Amino acid sequence: MGGGLPEAMAGPEREPIPLSALQHAAYCLRQAALIHLERIWEENRFTAEGHVLHVAVDKPGSRRVRGQRRVTNLQLSAPRLGIAGVADVVEFSPDGAGGEVALPVEFKRGKPKLHRADEIQLCAQGLCLEEMLGRPVPAGALFYAETRRRVEVPFDGDLRALTLSTIADLAGILAAGRTPPPTSQKSRCKACSRVELCRPEAVKRSAAAFRRRMVDAELAGEGA
Repeated sequence: MGGGLPEAMAGPEREPIPLSALQHAAYCLRQAALIHLERIWEENRFTAEGHVLHVAVDKPGSRRVRGQRRVTNLQLSAPRLGIAGVADVVEFSPDGAGGEVALPVEFKRGKPKLHRADEIQLCAQGLCLEEMLGRPVPAGALFYAETRRRVEVPFDGDLRALTLSTIADLAGILAAGRTPPPTSQKSRCKACSRVELCRPEAVKRSAAAFRRRMVDAELAGEGA
């Protein structure tokens, strides 16, 4: 993954990258490009379950629970990074010095995953909050509907670097306007709910055939 943000995404003329797109990009850059560049999308059981899960937190609001302020559906943005979106819930707890510490909470269907896509989306929310509030956001939390458990996620140096590089990679793809080839990680294709839209094997066969034609044409030219 790349290191810094491309200049092409830094200007005000560019729309910010949706925070949800970072989860797609962390899982597969081609998936992210199909959805957010080519605008190819298909509702399925997984997306429907996600919509149902978010109904409870999709209405903006604020309330206090045991001295903690909980804000739902909070609009976030980090113009410096070129990202924006919505946090399901942000919990503001007293820091003991007259201020508050923010902790973003993201609701997910399913259960914790082996890859870090959910964590990257959550960390990006933390980066937005830091830019908006001018205060450190040291951690966040993921709540999974299948396990009914909340997983605390520290925003350490490795996760922050991974999040920034994911932003940079997706920014580069959106700026170039080119959808990358399918991922080489076949297990991700098998688990992808959008594999029929992507058709990775057909794309790979087409690319391989194109390369063969180019090689054959070059060899024929050399033999002439």
